Amino acid sequence: MTLIFTHPPHPAASLKTPAPLERSTSRDIHQVPDFNSIDPRSKPLLYLPPLLSSLPEHLVSNVHPATHEHPPLSTKTRLPDIDPASLSLHHALHRFKPMTHKYASTPYAEAFNWSELRLPADEERDWYCVVFRSKRKNGSDGISLYDADKLAHEEAVRNGGLILYWYGIPDQETGMNMSTCIWQSRKHASAANSQPHHIQAMKLAAGAYEVYKLERYRLQKVYGEVGVTIEPYEGGEVGW
Repeated sequence: MTLIFTHPPHPAASLKTPAPLERSTSRDIHQVPDFNSIDPRSKPLLYLPPLLSSLPEHLVSNVHPATHEHPPLSTKTRLPDIDPASLSLHHALHRFKPMTHKYASTPYAEAFNWSELRLPADEERDWYCVVFRSKRKNGSDGISLYDADKLAHEEAVRNGGLILYWYGIPDQETGMNMSTCIWQSRKHASAANSQPHHIQAMKLAAGAYEVYKLERYRLQKVYGEVGVTIEPYEGGEVGW
């Protein structure tokens, strides 16, 4: 139950110093990433879909729900279907960042500043997280893969439920990298996973990586508390 988002071609050997842990402020974090204009050696990238605004017209103009087993989960007005707790998480995630340059080899619960996220005490919710740990093959041609990835990314936004997408840069010593998605629910991740562009991206990714590992987690907010916790996903539905 995942969505493949590939890493741009990061030539790890050319990195002389670790990337800053803070997210880049040179781009709008609510704009879908354009991998053709982003410097793949610069900084980790944070993308938060604009949950309070309509989806771009080009993402919905060619959608025919009757032809899809999992039709888009956004509303007819192109507004994402967002619950109050998820909106609170969306706001908190504007401060989302890694805690170490070694995030690709660090346990997910320790890799990011989860302990700094604060939500209203009277809200209770859980969310579905997917983690991608990967290492690109030397000399792999990623052009077609990145094109497929862009289309898969648009599918995810169109289907709704994507709260966060974050990717890092490869460790300059090991070449390992990490990216992660947070979804409103496992159902939303499943819907995106079934779409044709995602399936094509998965096929292309199979031959592009020396290492490609998927991990799944439950992000939970308990009523009466303001913090969140991360636990491994052990089955069943998550979120709604």
